[in-house]
Amino acid sequence: MKWEVVIGLEVHTQLSTQSKIFSAASTAFGAEPNTQTAVVDIALPGALPVMNKVAVEKAIQFGLAIGAKVNRKSVFARKNYFYPDLPKGYQISQFELPVVEGGAITIRVGDEEKRINLTRAHLEEDAGKSVHEDFHGMSGIDLNRAGTPLLEIVSEPEMRSAAEAVAYAKALHSIVTWIGICDGNMQEGSFRCDVNVSVRRPGEPLGTRREIKNLNSFKFMEQAIKYEVNWQIEQIEDGHKIQQATILFDPDSGETRMMRSKEDAHDYRYFPDPDLPPLVISEDWIARVRSELPELPEAMQARFQQQYGLPKYDAVTLTSEQSIARYFEETVAAGVDAKQASNWIMGDPYDARSHFRKKDAPVTFTPNVNIGEEVVEEGLLVAHPLSPQDLASLLKRVADGTINRKTAKDVYDKMRESGDAADTIIERDGLKQENDAGAVEAIIDGVLAANQAMVDEYKSGKEKAFNALVGQCMKASKGKANPAQVNEILKRKLG
Repeated sequence: MKWEVVIGLEVHTQLSTQSKIFSAASTAFGAEPNTQTAVVDIALPGALPVMNKVAVEKAIQFGLAIGAKVNRKSVFARKNYFYPDLPKGYQISQFELPVVEGGAITIRVGDEEKRINLTRAHLEEDAGKSVHEDFHGMSGIDLNRAGTPLLEIVSEPEMRSAAEAVAYAKALHSIVTWIGICDGNMQEGSFRCDVNVSVRRPGEPLGTRREIKNLNSFKFMEQAIKYEVNWQIEQIEDGHKIQQATILFDPDSGETRMMRSKEDAHDYRYFPDPDLPPLVISEDWIARVRSELPELPEAMQARFQQQYGLPKYDAVTLTSEQSIARYFEETVAAGVDAKQASNWIMGDPYDARSHFRKKDAPVTFTPNVNIGEEVVEEGLLVAHPLSPQDLASLLKRVADGTINRKTAKDVYDKMRESGDAADTIIERDGLKQENDAGAVEAIIDGVLAANQAMVDEYKSGKEKAFNALVGQCMKASKGKANPAQVNEILKRKLG
């Protein structure tokens, strides 16, 4: 009998504030251990938390972006547990009344779309970090991260495969970076995913879940889920029961392993934090935050289809990152056909999107960085090496027939390497397309005379021979012949 996979995600999104959620200590990454703490973070007696208003605004932004309910009143609670990196012996979080409830995100897997509902998103503080040194055989505690503001985003268990879980995580990552509430840096822990996985027979109640903690890579997430699903199915089919547990994924072995038995809510003994009054959010505050939201991806997709006449696939792809969408619009504004710009940026004939990335890192949209400057910030490529205007100048030369698309790729590479303008490179390197019909016809006559066997193959019905002849013509012209002219004249001559 077929098994059904049930997956839900809890994503810890580090909010991009300059100070911590309940203190004025810095949240900057990479400082020396225990140099960015305040009395609240290290739990000195008598120290009282003070709410960070910017963190609340970013939570409101998220709620509005996903169509959720932003509660006008929410409550902070103490989540009690005892780890060395939790100096207070409890974490300030939200339980019964979170700041955001509901909402949904649309995901795409292949050609299929699916809406994933969210349960909640609540504000909380991060814990510190245990540091283990193998060389000295010692462990230490770094409390720089303690008190960093988090928005924990909890989905309903509505995903049914590793592919859907990854698509959801990527969509969520795109939203939080798009609206600017999180930098999305998974390597630094700004976007961490906990995945709850269970299996069941179709139609039966939910199975026992196991939670895979702290996945900081979409690739590892997919591997971990697939392994865990197979493991659970094998266990059940062998007659064993699944025990609720928190587990870790080992990328080296490709396996999950148990970390501890899984706690339930009652194990944490939640109760309202007496040091923090209820969080009250006014209608005026919500209205102001709403007015400051950028155009959201789904709205931009619809506009791209209507304003530029793009297919839905193009619109969805171009709005996967705000920096790519902005790059596309500025290219079109420089006088290029929208579909031509879309084809180029998406990967036909050359994947300009690839230059928005350094290795597998996501784009970081930085409004203060001029597009066209190659700027590396904390290991991320945040801007494209060619300005939209430079790309537009190249695409105009394709559109007016000065160069063909194959030559355009070579010019593009040279523009990136040298910084020279498209026209300069085309003129200097003698790359102008041959548009003279007489000259093109002479080249074709020579190719036909030298390739009688290919001609005979084509006339006998082998269509592939025609493409081979086109290739020979382009080779003979050193890539300068107009491909459309070559096709037209060659077809005429071959009858």
